Amino acid sequence: MARMFGTDGVRGVANQELTPELAFRLGRAGAYLLTKAKGEGARIVVGKDTRISSDMLEAALVSGILSVGVDALQLGVVSTPGVAYLTRHLGADAGVMISASHNPVEDNGIKFFGGDGFKLLDAVEDEIEALLRQEDTMPRPIGAQVGRLYQEPAVVAAYCRFLAGTVRNRFNGLHIVMDCANGAASAIAPQVFEQLGAKVTVLHASPDGVNINVGCGSTHPHVVQRAVLEHGADLGLAFDGDADRLIAVDSQGHIVDGDHVMAICADALHRRGELAHNTVVATVMSNLGFLKAMAERGIEVLTTAVGDRYVMEGMRTGGYVLGGEQSGHIIFLQHTTTGDGVLTALQLVDIVIDSGKPLTALRQMMTRYPQILENVRVIDKRLWRENAAIAAALEQGEQQLGDSGRLLVRESGTEPIVRVMAEGPDEQLLQACVRKIVAVIQSEIGA
Repeated sequence: MARMFGTDGVRGVANQELTPELAFRLGRAGAYLLTKAKGEGARIVVGKDTRISSDMLEAALVSGILSVGVDALQLGVVSTPGVAYLTRHLGADAGVMISASHNPVEDNGIKFFGGDGFKLLDAVEDEIEALLRQEDTMPRPIGAQVGRLYQEPAVVAAYCRFLAGTVRNRFNGLHIVMDCANGAASAIAPQVFEQLGAKVTVLHASPDGVNINVGCGSTHPHVVQRAVLEHGADLGLAFDGDADRLIAVDSQGHIVDGDHVMAICADALHRRGELAHNTVVATVMSNLGFLKAMAERGIEVLTTAVGDRYVMEGMRTGGYVLGGEQSGHIIFLQHTTTGDGVLTALQLVDIVIDSGKPLTALRQMMTRYPQILENVRVIDKRLWRENAAIAAALEQGEQQLGDSGRLLVRESGTEPIVRVMAEGPDEQLLQACVRKIVAVIQSEIGA
């Protein structure tokens, strides 16, 4: 049986794969397992993004939580990192976020946080899955022992105050274009940046339930690129649906992706003597240019598998404070327990002000190597590993790239997709190599 929990919680098409019935059962199992040590008086914080199915899943999930005698605190629409922070801030026993992040509106997801604000370990998620298959072992309290529902949307203001308190400078005089992806950042990011003195031109901050991530946000950075140039802004910031990722744009319209942001932040922390063990944690997808930029500055890079949970595991094991992904999911462990797009944006702008240089100058510390990435939708994302034709195509591709480039194939953690990436100095060679491999994957296991 396939594991229900992926790299970022339980995801699927809402009301088809991720049904209200499953959300109810997840609420029961998660609440029971994560609060049984405390017993009476246990509380779980629940947040959601702006997609239309989040209300439906929230109602079912909360019912499941209440049905095992655990109280639920509804935050309303808030970012994923906001749930992580408020779980700790409110002294709750666990937190749950309903979101599919950057995925299309028809998808949704449920992810749990422990009382410490960290995402659950695989072993704990496996225990929740096991409980789903033996539900009759969980309690069914009655009368006064049933859980109570509380609505706590006002506490999101505490999260905004926390964010603003992580920077050293005011942002007076800066003009920032901000794309909120019609998602959870809409009510948070503009407010925080304006309170710090920035002039903010806001894009896509009018969620209607179905427009989340549609042609906007961090997965469509050309939108904020164009707006920065049109408005003559100092820089642009683009978030994803649940605001745990950031892609930036400099005043000339150049994209500043997660690798650039990590390089800029690692260098700044290194100069301040605040980069623990002189190391930043990145994934195998990080650009060769990032690795070279860090080496030139004497900064070590610890490489992990793709996925923020693996970055976090590497950070916590080694005692590191900075890590992240090219996608813009950056973790500042000295401030918070998960990737936070708004916090990342604040740190980046704060460093720009500290340096006295525009973002367009800071981004030049890293030269990005051409990197071709193609996604292939497949019938089963695990099949590529055992397919002889795909293996032969990969071997041929590696020979073509030689020592000057690299080839990486991996399955998505959240969708039935295989990703093919090639990197090196010769872009035409990379494109030809990727095209051949993608064609073989489509022919052998394509959906």
